[in-house]
Amino acid sequence: MSVPPESADAEAPAAAKPGLDDSLREVGAAGKAALASAGDTGRALRRLVSADLALARSAFGRALAWAGVAIIFGASAWLLCAGALIALLQRLGWSWLQSLSVTALVSIGVTVLAAWKVGRYFDHTGLHATRRQLQRLGLFDEDEPDPEHGPEAGDGPGAAR
Repeated sequence: MSVPPESADAEAPAAAKPGLDDSLREVGAAGKAALASAGDTGRALRRLVSADLALARSAFGRALAWAGVAIIFGASAWLLCAGALIALLQRLGWSWLQSLSVTALVSIGVTVLAAWKVGRYFDHTGLHATRRQLQRLGLFDEDEPDPEHGPEAGDGPGAAR
């Protein structure tokens, strides 16, 4: 008995469709792949946080070292240098006010330099790379207003990014 051509075409697509078992295996394999990918992402994020914390610790140590330099310079050695500079300026004919003013301006300049260096190193303690990755994952977004504190929480200078 021969099969009419129309019914042969109707059975061909049905035979090409995978069965329920095959579909469940594919879904299970896709789920396992997604879980493995999530695990890899978690491990990469953990390594990033670890490296970012190591950078923060190093930057904090350097900032403390520069703060120590600023304190030592400002408290001990500068007193001797300032006294010598004032004596030299007095010998050159400057008044006491002029001598003390120049010495104070030099002291302020060194203090500003040290404070700038401390601020620069403290900036590395902000975990910037970790924050960027968390924002990409949608877990930590500083630009969105906090619903508990109202819409004004996101109106700061970083809100217009």
